[in-house]
Amino acid sequence: MTHVNGAALAPLLAAELPAEMLAAVALRQRLHRDPRLSGQEDDTAEAVCAAITDGAEPLAAKPERVAGTGRLVRLGPATGPSVALRVELDGLPLVEQTGLAYASGSGVMHACGHDLHCAALVAVARAVRRMERDGLAELPRGLLLVLQPREEAAPSGAGDVLADPAFLAHDVRAVVGAHVQPVLPRGVVSARPGPVNASSDELLITITGRGGHAAYPHRSDDPVLALSQTVVALHHLVSRRVNPLDSAVLTIGKLDAGTAGNVIPASARAYGTIRALDLADRQRLREATREVVTHTAAAYHCTGTVQMVENEPVLHNDARLASAILPVLAGLGLRPDEEFRSCGSDDFSHFSDALPSVMLFVGVDDGSPGAPGLHDARFAPPDTVVGELANAYLAGLAGALQLLS
Repeated sequence: MTHVNGAALAPLLAAELPAEMLAAVALRQRLHRDPRLSGQEDDTAEAVCAAITDGAEPLAAKPERVAGTGRLVRLGPATGPSVALRVELDGLPLVEQTGLAYASGSGVMHACGHDLHCAALVAVARAVRRMERDGLAELPRGLLLVLQPREEAAPSGAGDVLADPAFLAHDVRAVVGAHVQPVLPRGVVSARPGPVNASSDELLITITGRGGHAAYPHRSDDPVLALSQTVVALHHLVSRRVNPLDSAVLTIGKLDAGTAGNVIPASARAYGTIRALDLADRQRLREATREVVTHTAAAYHCTGTVQMVENEPVLHNDARLASAILPVLAGLGLRPDEEFRSCGSDDFSHFSDALPSVMLFVGVDDGSPGAPGLHDARFAPPDTVVGELANAYLAGLAGALQLLS
């Protein structure tokens, strides 16, 4: 049996994928029906590992635990350099409203496509095992399947995977992720080089004043009014502090103040996020936010403070790896895209900070008007997307192996 590198591997594995779709779709439906929250993904991880070996000989090496509830599964050569394919295990605290026969009824939902990602990865893993079992070819380098926990919650699961000795022992040289994207049409897969997802910082703004009776506002220092003016001012920052040709977002999504309509409270709070595709813009918006909060509050005889939680860095797709993957996507019947990027964030960015990495965005928009997006309780792409995701992962694997060779 011979080793096959790069693009020559893609058609071999693509030919094996159709035989794995029935099992992959069944896994997708099982995971969707019974999701787990961040940090509670042991059941999901075990189900994915079991699906890789279902009906076949046991794995050469047992799955390894990583970052608590995650798993690592290695295929191909047991030692030496490897390429990692990463999926996420966790769901979101949402009451599902899809009406699917396999909808979750637990108040937890796979509303970000993680069930689809896991099913696609299993299809690729089983295709690799089938290819080697049938004597068609062998992987020239190790393939590390990274079943990552806690993508939807802090602290980052990706950061913990990168720091785990179990991951470090596999000498990973490149990492590929794939994510469904309802902004892109079906059949399109984006592998744009450079920054493709924004950094993410959480904001907690507290305005403290002097409470009192709503009928006597002149005897109070109203933190609600000060916070209201602060929110309006913050929403102007991007348009006046960031180059119009750059991309950044500052959004306040939650306000919290008071206990009754006729009481001026002593404090008021706002919660929000800063997103930026450039590190300098990220720093500029952080500093400007502190200035606006401090000085706007002071103008109303109040005190303003900001707590910032630094979450994900900017996600950069490696240019050489993206260039190697793009032609493979086209060869598999997918339409490559080099334009898409967004101010969404993903902790895959920790991988891209540490190793040559590419996040592939797989389109799921079928043109239906008013179709739900990510993190919507109605979001549920069809089972057929599993095959397109599997081909995207396959293209990522082939491109990475081509570079390693």
